[in-house]
Amino acid sequence: MMNKYHHLNLKTLLLGVLGLLALNSAFSQMDHPAHMSKMSMGKPPACEGSGLDCANAATPFLRADGKLLLAWTSGGKVSVAQSVDMGKTFSLPTVVAEHGKSLDAGGDARPQIVSDAKGNVFLAYAFFKDSRWNAQINTARSTDSGTTFSVPESLVVNGSSERFPSVLMRPDGNIFIAWIDKRLVAASNKSGQKKLGGSIAYSNSLDSGRTFQTERIANEDSCECCRIGVSLNQKNQPVIIYRAIFPGGVRDHASQIISSNGPDKIRRIANDGWKTDACPHHGPAIAVSSQGTIHTAWFTQGANRAGVFYANSHNEGASYSEPMRLGKVDASTSRPYLLALGKNVWLVWKEFDGHDTVVVMKQSGDDGKTWSKEAILSKTADYSDHPLLISQGNQVFLSWLTRADGYQLTKIGQIE
Repeated sequence: MMNKYHHLNLKTLLLGVLGLLALNSAFSQMDHPAHMSKMSMGKPPACEGSGLDCANAATPFLRADGKLLLAWTSGGKVSVAQSVDMGKTFSLPTVVAEHGKSLDAGGDARPQIVSDAKGNVFLAYAFFKDSRWNAQINTARSTDSGTTFSVPESLVVNGSSERFPSVLMRPDGNIFIAWIDKRLVAASNKSGQKKLGGSIAYSNSLDSGRTFQTERIANEDSCECCRIGVSLNQKNQPVIIYRAIFPGGVRDHASQIISSNGPDKIRRIANDGWKTDACPHHGPAIAVSSQGTIHTAWFTQGANRAGVFYANSHNEGASYSEPMRLGKVDASTSRPYLLALGKNVWLVWKEFDGHDTVVVMKQSGDDGKTWSKEAILSKTADYSDHPLLISQGNQVFLSWLTRADGYQLTKIGQIE
């Protein structure tokens, strides 16, 4: 995608985008290949209305009582609905916010929703507050299991830009949130020192999202337009993965553990060598097993490797395994996602063959040492959202939204 967030001259911007397209002709087709003639890069086909049938991104959360909460963006609105039959039917949606064309929508910018056992629901999303693509993250709360929500308010106030929130609910009900923050970039540029990218910021709430602690910076140099992956390790510490900016303008992926004392070391996952100033809008995935193994998956177009890859770490990110390529060599592969339960790991991604998009799965029962053969879970010839994985108890589900078939929640596995 074109990067609207760097102040590059037009010639440099066009060369960067054309270079990315030459590396991978499917790069601009990652979410909706069947209708590329009808839409611009990164946007689904036009659909009127704010209902789920027109949604371009939907985020699920399964409560312990079996109720499914679903948040989505469509028609410039952020809506939430509930289902008691695993997504077959939904309650009338509650419109939490309306921002029109200013809403930051899409697969990587999807709304975030979590809930605790007491019926408290927390929602986060972003919208653009000016014509220079500076954004603000808003949060809203519900104390009645998602039936009604408070008026959205800004997560932080710093005058720059915050985008791509990623939210995690700890077992004790405390909330962790990480996002792409532009305050350091804004300050640097104001002082006359050119700085690209963004920073990884985070905060915690100890009261179900009513208030948040003072935000901290985990990494000062990151890509500014890719979602952050988050997971909890066996110590209940958040572990994050994101596209970092390394010396020389190389945008490769890194992981970090966020302890109560602050962010741990920045751990490079693989030396892909992707030197670019463009915006891929293609964030990574992470899951941590009960054994403490960090499982990661990501997209790259680097000089050393290109495609979608998987790697794991058995030493808290100090070193990672040799990256394993996902998908067929001749297919457009994108949007990996991971989930771990015990020693069991599920890995899904999308593949496009020129007409159909399929969701492919591999599963490991030994913490990533060996993997099953690839299995196709679902298929569409129309627009589709990212494939997501969620769990309830010992059961694992694929969450997938397509324009042709609507929202689907499909059981794909369980552990004994």
